[in-house]
Amino acid sequence: MTAASASELQGAPGFSRLVTIADSAAISETQAGEICRELEIGNIVFLPNSPIEIPEEDRELLLGRKQSSSAYHKNIAYRPVEDRVTGLEKSESAEAETLRRVMRNYSQRSLQFLRTFLAPYADKWKLEFASFRPIEEKGRPARLHARNDLLHFDSFPTRPTNGARILRFFTNINPKEHRVWVTSQTFEAFGPRMAKSRGVTARVTNPALRGIAAMARALHLRRSNSSPYDDLMHRCHNVMKEDAHFQETTPKSRWEFPPNSSWMVFTDCVSHAVLSGQYALEQTLLIPQSVLVEARRSPLAILETAVGRQLTV
Repeated sequence: MTAASASELQGAPGFSRLVTIADSAAISETQAGEICRELEIGNIVFLPNSPIEIPEEDRELLLGRKQSSSAYHKNIAYRPVEDRVTGLEKSESAEAETLRRVMRNYSQRSLQFLRTFLAPYADKWKLEFASFRPIEEKGRPARLHARNDLLHFDSFPTRPTNGARILRFFTNINPKEHRVWVTSQTFEAFGPRMAKSRGVTARVTNPALRGIAAMARALHLRRSNSSPYDDLMHRCHNVMKEDAHFQETTPKSRWEFPPNSSWMVFTDCVSHAVLSGQYALEQTLLIPQSVLVEARRSPLAILETAVGRQLTV
């Protein structure tokens, strides 16, 4: 199915809509709470003029990077807690220090902005990676489960969240090209139905499978802090990408994020795919359940209701 225009699905129940904030510099505490609510229920908050200032020399350095020859080498990651950059090839080691500085600046400026813009979450979040995405998404080769151009909910198999929500803040630094997404229904709308119809919840309700998972963790075949929630969300992520009929026929909204704009979204509840775009910066934050404005509508709460048991550890 060809993606619908965003306006066709904007008002439809269970579909994300775009919440545009023209002036992001003057947000009251009440407005910050409302913005958090909009994000939590599956909407995209869009800032036409990015509030993150990127010095011209930093921008030129990022735009001057060549695409890697590796099909799977897509992102440069900055780990704020460790203050280091990963994802570079050996030939790029000379650039590591400069890239670390550039990525650190983006991460710190993003956090400074979000402390006010999303005041209910301020400094209660867990600081995750920032990334630079220099590769053109359109036509980028990748294994099935790593493809960005297929609809999915985000899940981190190597960095379990144990129920915390995945908030991502993006900035398009491409001087000419839009970054193009499509979205479909939110997790609240079809996540539980999809999980049950595909047998995904059997992984967390079947005692034998839970025992196997516990044994795998004990043998270090699985992350020790992985929870049933993380296992279930990762399975949902994979099942969605494996279902060609779903990918082709589900209704979609198309979004274009122009140069020098920013947007943010809870990617664990907005089914999304990136169709095209090159040169984007991103900061990820994990938001704990305890500070959510609409905790009952989080993927964790929805799935615990669906399976009738606690899914965190």
